[in-house]
Amino acid sequence: MADENTQSFVIGDVEVVRVVEWQAPYAPARDLVPGVGPEVWQAHRELLAPDHWEPDSDRAVVALQTWVVRSGGRTVLVDTGVGNGRERPGNPLFHQREGDFPGRLARAGVRLEDVDVVVNTHIHGDHVGWNTQDVEGGWAPTFPNATYLLPAADDRHFGPDGGYGGGVRPDDQLTYEDSIAPVHKAGQAVLWDGEYRIDDHLTLESAPGHTPGSAVLRVASRGERAVFVGDLLHSPVQILHPECSSCFCLDPRQAVVSRRRILERAADQGELVIPAHFGGAGVVEVRRQGASFDLADRTP
Repeated sequence: MADENTQSFVIGDVEVVRVVEWQAPYAPARDLVPGVGPEVWQAHRELLAPDHWEPDSDRAVVALQTWVVRSGGRTVLVDTGVGNGRERPGNPLFHQREGDFPGRLARAGVRLEDVDVVVNTHIHGDHVGWNTQDVEGGWAPTFPNATYLLPAADDRHFGPDGGYGGGVRPDDQLTYEDSIAPVHKAGQAVLWDGEYRIDDHLTLESAPGHTPGSAVLRVASRGERAVFVGDLLHSPVQILHPECSSCFCLDPRQAVVSRRRILERAADQGELVIPAHFGGAGVVEVRRQGASFDLADRTP
């Protein structure tokens, strides 16, 4: 791809295009993954810097990105970033953000009306923001012809039936009201639980912990495999230390169980691991290393 914010590769007959909305040092490393001490970041400095960690500021580097997956003649988006014009008082970086994400999609060859399926791996504001856009002062689906696949457990938890995430974070209600409710109102939402087969190559699978409905998307085509893991991983240090969850995980213990299961399968079956927020190549290969794992960036 000519645009510096996109790159593409293939998994068998499935084409994947990465579209980056934003990438920068984000949070202090010790805050993002509280269980990982500074000695771990320093010991793996060569692996982590500069794509995943900025040593001088000791801040973890993260990316906000959407993965465009072309499979069986259909265009599927995996997560939709932050969006424009959102009220997010709990996160100044995302509050009232303005960017040209639709333009970046267009430069990657994706028109809004051509998207067939939107996958939200979970309902957090930085994964569902471009589900909708402002149309004459109201929120409407950005992708008018798409089916939006939403984890049912997350929809219950973050929606009105769950008190908008139990009312713990005001941003959760704002996110649901501007990025999820309009999709329901338009009749474009499909709720799923457990496992959901999109086509012969793409399968959604529940992997709870980060949120109640957190999911991964498995890809298998012509003997090649990959797994989009959402926020099971925020940093490569969680591959080295899978027992450590991010500060954003609602159920850290369950997240560890899901993370280990997904990483074990990736290592054993040769699945490429594609997290939501990794910088660099954005894709890693995982290998077993005793009771833990090792990794290498995979340059598509």
